Amino acid sequence: MLPPIPGWDSLHPAIVHFPIALLLIAPVLVVAGLIFEKHGRPFMISAFILMLAGTVGAFVAVATGDAASELAERVAGVENVLESHEELAETTRNVFAALTTIFGAIVFVPMIFKKELGRRLTLPIGLAFLLFYGAGAVVLLNTAHEGGRLVHEFGVRAMMTPTDGRPTMQIKKETDDDDD
Repeated sequence: MLPPIPGWDSLHPAIVHFPIALLLIAPVLVVAGLIFEKHGRPFMISAFILMLAGTVGAFVAVATGDAASELAERVAGVENVLESHEELAETTRNVFAALTTIFGAIVFVPMIFKKELGRRLTLPIGLAFLLFYGAGAVVLLNTAHEGGRLVHEFGVRAMMTPTDGRPTMQIKKETDDDDD
């Protein structure tokens, strides 16, 4: 028998790791595209595809996180970290939506107009883009850190559906017995 399909509010832990990985791998392909000039275009297109998939994943992660946050709010003392995580997540989503759009223009506008930029323009534009992308990656990592704090510091867990069909939330409880 297959396990039950999780609800939208319990998908966040499963969804969130994909955009993080995709968005952190994409700049490696941009660097490869800048280094290997003759084969740069396939690397750049691949980087754009990863950025696009990661950005779409970020939109889904924010949506599932919003649904899951209603449950997380029930955990005592979590309000400030949860609010910080939510704000950083929305900022991350918006930053990578902008970065992906800009990178798409960098890659595809010259192709549309059949005009190559040449190495003298490609390299500084690519390096400047990577600088901004690095700033976005810092925001992404801060978002992930705050999410990790919610899980590891406050014990927030995804909703689980018990066999009787009622959703429950698992909350880690620390007891004095753990020290023994």
